[in-house]
Amino acid sequence: MKLAFMGTPEFAVPALESLIKSKHEIAAVYTQPPRPAKRGQKEQKSSVHLLAEKNNIEVRTPTSLKSADSQKEFADLKADIAIVVAYGLILPKPILEAFPHGCINIHPSLLPRWRGAAPIQRSIMAGDTETGVCIIQLTEELDAGDILAMETIGVNQGATAGHLHDKLAKIGAKLLLDTIEKIENGLASFTAQSTEGITYAAKISKAEAKIDWQKPAKEIECLIRGLNPFPGAYFEINGERVKILKAEIANLSGVAGTVVDENLTIACGEMSISPLTVQKQGKNMCDTKSFLLGNPIPKDTILG
Repeated sequence: MKLAFMGTPEFAVPALESLIKSKHEIAAVYTQPPRPAKRGQKEQKSSVHLLAEKNNIEVRTPTSLKSADSQKEFADLKADIAIVVAYGLILPKPILEAFPHGCINIHPSLLPRWRGAAPIQRSIMAGDTETGVCIIQLTEELDAGDILAMETIGVNQGATAGHLHDKLAKIGAKLLLDTIEKIENGLASFTAQSTEGITYAAKISKAEAKIDWQKPAKEIECLIRGLNPFPGAYFEINGERVKILKAEIANLSGVAGTVVDENLTIACGEMSISPLTVQKQGKNMCDTKSFLLGNPIPKDTILG
């Protein structure tokens, strides 16, 4: 089949790699325009952009697909289908309907649970014991299209968003190829999403990353894993942020937000959190013991 690929971050790379290695023709790759990586640094191309260029595939980086010209340019590819993986732009109806098989999408959750921008993080933050990947037909309603394929996996107790991100990206790439094969052979089945159990995975806000010690330790431990590696759950001390990247629940009690021993165990609304890996603002991550050698935090310290 002749395809258009639309994706931007690292999550989309395994899918594009699998398509490059397949029998299918990639007419063009759409991705977000290059952006400054950090303050003062040069503009950086997306992971998808770099992979496409490496394989001599035409790359297009529109800032919008709302204009008639951009929609005509897309339709003129005369592809059979568009593959969309974490692209980052809203697709108007003329784009969704430009090709005979429309647009299909890899979504890293068990829809209709966790429609939206941050399904991987939200599933861990909510303490879900299973998650997965869906291949869906894109419609104008957010992540509400028919499901063509689904694969479920368990969420291990210590799983982080980074770990699940990589695992689901690989599963999604394989599921995508299987689905395209079925579409090509007229064997695809389309199942409407349930109207029950719909939840939305809103984009992670900066405010959510600051740990609220009034919450139970279990909820905080899920937050820490859900925000690892980015943006990282943190507390403040002496005006500086310290991220907790890995922690375990401890059976100690005290006033919420207070350090209750010499190992930086911190009391929560219920039980306590014992950080295992931390990262001081502007520094490399390290184990808590090493951190405390250079940054002593005495027992009974109250954290922000």
